[in-house]
Amino acid sequence: MLPAGTLTFDVYGFRFRIRGSSPWAVDSLAHDFAFFRAAAGGSFQITARDPCLLYEACYLFLLSHISQYLDRRRMHRVHALGACVNGRAVLALLPMGGGKSTPGAHLLRHRDVRLLSDDSPFVDASARVHAFPLHLGLLPGAEAEVPEQHRRVVRRMEFGPKILVNHEHFASQVCASAEPGIVFIGSRISSRDCRIEPASLTAGVRAAGSNSVVGLGLYHGLEFILQTSAWELAGKLGVGWSRLANCVRLLRRSRICHLRLGRNNEANAAAVVEFSRRVLG
Repeated sequence: MLPAGTLTFDVYGFRFRIRGSSPWAVDSLAHDFAFFRAAAGGSFQITARDPCLLYEACYLFLLSHISQYLDRRRMHRVHALGACVNGRAVLALLPMGGGKSTPGAHLLRHRDVRLLSDDSPFVDASARVHAFPLHLGLLPGAEAEVPEQHRRVVRRMEFGPKILVNHEHFASQVCASAEPGIVFIGSRISSRDCRIEPASLTAGVRAAGSNSVVGLGLYHGLEFILQTSAWELAGKLGVGWSRLANCVRLLRRSRICHLRLGRNNEANAAAVVEFSRRVLG
């Protein structure tokens, strides 16, 4: 029998249990991984004095080990906002700090849109996109849109406080997986309006290189360098090729577009949804 307060999860075969001295940290992790609740798993205990530091350290630890486990199974994370429209995946590759959670929250106001992940869905070897719906982030001042019981504030080590929306709030709009549909290469512009323009496969591969193969914003490229010797690093090249191959398959089966996001987040979401409905209808 598991100790009282122990929580179990299964992320595409990566099984783990969490128990610890901080109810707040354990509860926060439980909200993040609620989509993956399961009946059994390997042991994982957390103990520390600062609940926020404890939560962030454990959260990043889990992301790292989940990614490594699934990398070996040719299922790779992509640093992107992932949604589903008409049963097809719509991914927006945005740079670090480009703001994926806020557009994600606005997309979910459209009831026919489903969420795959606000930050890093998985792509398998057949180019199918799989859900990784941990939470949504809100800009300060937007928290009134979400009931208090479904949001929390975390103090991050490097980036300051952030308001997170728990999985339970948007659970009914999560899509477990989807076939390829559209890949947007996102950027911010000073204009109020959003623009969508055709993009080449070359541009898509270049964007995928930084957002999955290297993994800017996911840290799984840097981990290879920090955790391995030069000889071991050479052995990781196969993982890099596998990430690239999955992304190329995804791109070849998707419409590739540049997404120029304006200042109005609601207008951005409406433009993305309208375009996606038209292309994927």
